Order: sequence, then C-alpha cells, then structure tokens
Amino acid sequence: DAEGLLRIKEENQKHYRRAQRHQEKKEKIQRLNRKLGDLVEKKTYDLKTQYEHLANLRRTHILELTSVIFPIEEVKTSMRDPADVSSESDNAMTSSTVSKLAEARRTTYLSGRWVCDDHNGDTSISITGPWITLPNNGDYSAYYNWVEEKKTTQGPDMEHNNPAYTISAALCYATQLVNTLSLILDVNLPKKLCNRQFCGENLSRHRFTRAVKKLNANILHLCFSQHVNLDLLHPLHTLRNLMYLVSPDTENLGR
Repeated sequence: DAEGLLRIKEENQKHYRRAQRHQEKKEKIQRLNRKLGDLVEKKTYDLKTQYEHLANLRRTHILELTSVIFPIEEVKTSMRDPADVSSESDNAMTSSTVSKLAEARRTTYLSGRWVCDDHNGDTSISITGPWITLPNNGDYSAYYNWVEEKKTTQGPDMEHNNPAYTISAALCYATQLVNTLSLILDVNLPKKLCNRQFCGENLSRHRFTRAVKKLNANILHLCFSQHVNLDLLHPLHTLRNLMYLVSPDTENLGR
C-alpha cells in the first residue's frame, strides 16, 4: 500500500507539472488572442474608414458627373388642372365633381391598363438639358407610334421637333449614365444594355419596350444597392428614379 501510494503521488506530481505547462500555454494563447483581437479591431476600424473615404469619393464623383455632364431635374409645364379651369367656369360645381376631375387627370391609360400617376401632366424629367425630357408617367408610346407611322409614310422626315427624337435621346443618355454609375459604384447590373441601344436604327415596339424594361430594371437595382427610399420609387418612372438615386439627399450614395 505504501509503494502504491508513492506511485500515485509521483503520478499526481507529473499531472500537476503538466497542468502548470498547460496553464502557461492557455495564458499565452489568451494573450495572443487579445493581441489579435486588438489588431482585428484596429484593422476593422481602418477598413471602415477606408470604406467611408471611398464612399465620399464616389459620391463626389457622381454629384460632379450629374451636375456637369448629366444634370437631371424636373421641368414644369404650363398645363392647368382641368378641375381648376372647370371650377372657375362654373361656380355651382360640386366638390365631388372637382375631385373626380382631379382623379381623372391623375389617371393614365398605359399598356392596356389604367395607371394612377400623381405627377401626370405636371412635370417631365430632363437629362443633360431642359430640351431633352421624358414623360413623367413612363408612357413612351410616342416613339414606337412614330416608328410605325414612318414605315407607312414615304419621303424624308422633316419634323425635327418630334417627341420620338427627344425620347430616344433621353433614354440613350440615361443608359450611358447608368452604365457609368455601375462602374463608379462597383455594382454589377442585372441586365446588359449598350449605350447605343436607343440611338441609330429605329426600334420596333417589342424591341423598344424590352430595352426600356432592361433600363428600368438596372436603375432600380442601383437604387436598391444605395438604399434609396422605396416609397419614392416607381417601376415605370425612368428618369425620376435616376434623379432620386443621384440626389445629394441620398444618404447612402456611394456605399
């Protein structure tokens, strides 16, 4: 029993010495972890600072691009509300009739269905200048109607102020701006769309609407990536969505 007790004591001493070495290793690993944690925290802070600096550079570049080369702004029209005109001509008109006229004014028949648009008739959105605009309600039927009419009409086209030219130019500039923004923001666009898609040859109705849908999808994708307020966006408002994207009020622009 005494010899067995002695062996157990020796084994206990060995385990004790081994436990001390393990404790030293544990403390060393803990010190290393704390050191690495401090380093990771510092690197994370530096990375966050670099991200903020990069976002500010992107934001500055975008605001400069959209103020000098691609300015986007609302263009007011002189159209008066028919409810106001009617009420002036008939003092006995009821408020319900006035509200119905206002509601009818805000409703547009677009692509086989009625679409409610609060801005319809009030404004249009311009890009690169007040003379290149797009309808605010997203109705670009003037373009393919002109293309179909031109197919049946012989002779040169002498109508230089045709709205189809304005729509084509505005969409062409919008496509170029969107592709440039995707490079600046380092965001891959879901749809491939060339800058020359809307210029050059006259597009059929199917090809035109398909290209417009691609452009609207790319714009919405950029808006989502920059956390633009979803309540401001509309899937058919091409330039208005783009205007909200590059607005100085967009807090996350450049993220």
